[in-house]
Amino acid sequence: MSMSTVGLIVGMALAFAGYFGGFGAFLLVAALGALGFLCGKFVEGDLDPSEILRGREGSRTDGRRR
Repeated sequence: MSMSTVGLIVGMALAFAGYFGGFGAFLLVAALGALGFLCGKFVEGDLDPSEILRGREGSRTDGRRR
C-alpha cells in the first residue's frame, strides 16, 4: 500500500471522527493513530526507544561534560 493511500485512509478516518464525534473524538483518533504509528515503527525496527529516552549527551548549560 502506498503512502498516499495510507494518508487518504487516515485523513478519512479523522474526518469521520471529527464530523460524527466532535473535536474530542478527532483528537482521540489522532492520538491513537500516532501511537499506533510509533508502535509499528518500533516493531519493524525503524525506531530505537533508547535514542528518545536517553536525552542529549553533554547538554548542561555551563558547558561542562558529565
